[in-house]
Amino acid sequence: MAGSLEVSEAKNLGGTPLMQRRLNNFRKNKRGFWSLWVFLLLFVVSLFAEFIANDRPVVIWFKGDVYLPIFEFYSETDFGGDFETEADYTDLHVQKLIEANGWMIWPPVRYSYDSHITDLASPAPSPPSTQNWLGTDDQARDVFSRMIYGFRISVLFGLALTIFSSLIGIAVGATQGYFGGLIDLVGQRVIEIWVGLPMLYMLIILASVVQPNFWWLLGLMLLFSWPGLVGVVRAEFLRGRNFEYVKAARALGQSNRVIIMQHVMPNAMVATLTFLPFIISGSVITLTSLDFLGFGLPPGSPSLGELLKQGKDNLFAPWLGITAFVVISAMLSLLVFIGEAVRDAFDPRKG
Repeated sequence: MAGSLEVSEAKNLGGTPLMQRRLNNFRKNKRGFWSLWVFLLLFVVSLFAEFIANDRPVVIWFKGDVYLPIFEFYSETDFGGDFETEADYTDLHVQKLIEANGWMIWPPVRYSYDSHITDLASPAPSPPSTQNWLGTDDQARDVFSRMIYGFRISVLFGLALTIFSSLIGIAVGATQGYFGGLIDLVGQRVIEIWVGLPMLYMLIILASVVQPNFWWLLGLMLLFSWPGLVGVVRAEFLRGRNFEYVKAARALGQSNRVIIMQHVMPNAMVATLTFLPFIISGSVITLTSLDFLGFGLPPGSPSLGELLKQGKDNLFAPWLGITAFVVISAMLSLLVFIGEAVRDAFDPRKG
C-alpha cells in the first residue's frame, strides 16, 4: 500500500491535482500565506534600494540631455563645473549648476548607506527626525538607508547560500542513499567529522586570515552549511530505492541517473522543500552573528548585524537597537511562518 502511494505521489508530482491540493493547503495556512506576500513585497522593494535611498539623483535633465547618475559616472565638468572628479550632487554649487539649465529628481531619502551627514542638528548618533526618519548611527550615517540595503544583502546572501548548499547537500545525500554500501558508510563518517567542527569558530578563524567580502564569506559559510540537507535526502533515497517501481525501472535497464532523477528524486524533494525556508533563516542568522562579532562583511557595508552591534555599543541611542531588532525579528518570523505553510502544503496527511 505504501509503495503504491509513493508511485502515485511520484507520478503526480508535476500534475495539476496534486499541485492544486498543495496550493490549497498552503493557502489554508493564512499566517504563512500572507507572510509570503509581505516578505516578497519587502524583498522586491529592497531590490530598488538605490531608487529609495541615495545621495545621487534618480534622473537629471540638463541642456536637453538625460543623465542617470545611479547607473553612470558623471564628472562635475559635464554640468559646467571645474573638476574632473565625480560630481558631488549634495554640493549646493553643483545643484545650482544643474538647476540653472535643467532639473533633477531625487529619491525619497537623499542618503545612501555610506553617506556621512555633516549638517546634523545634534551629535551622532542623532535621534529620528524629519531629515533622518530612523535617526543616524555613531558615524553620522542614515539608519533607514542602511536598514534597506542591509535587508537586501541579508536576503540575497541567505538565498544564495541556501541554493548552493542545497545543490551540494542534495547531490551528496542522493549519492549516499541510492548506492548505499561502502559509499554511504564512508560518506557518513566524513560528514560526522565535518559536522563536529565548531562552525562559528572556524568561520571566525578563516575570516581573520583573509578580509572577507560577500563572495568570500559565501564560500566560507558554504563549506559548513551543505551537510544540512544530506540526512533528509539520504533517508528518502534509502527508503525509495527499495520501492517496486524503482526495482522495475532498474530491471528494465534504465540508467542510475534516470532512476535517480525521475523516480526517486521527486519524493526526496518533497521533504527537502519543507526545510528550505528554515535554511534561509539560519543563513541570515549566521551572517548577522558574524557581522555582530566583527568578522562578517567589510567595514562600512550595510549590515543588520553591524547595526545591532551599534545598538549594543550605544545604549543611550535606543533607536539603533530597536530598529535592528524589529527588522531581524520580523524577517526571521516571516521566514518561519512561510516554512510552516510549506510544510503543511507538502504534508500528505492534509488532503
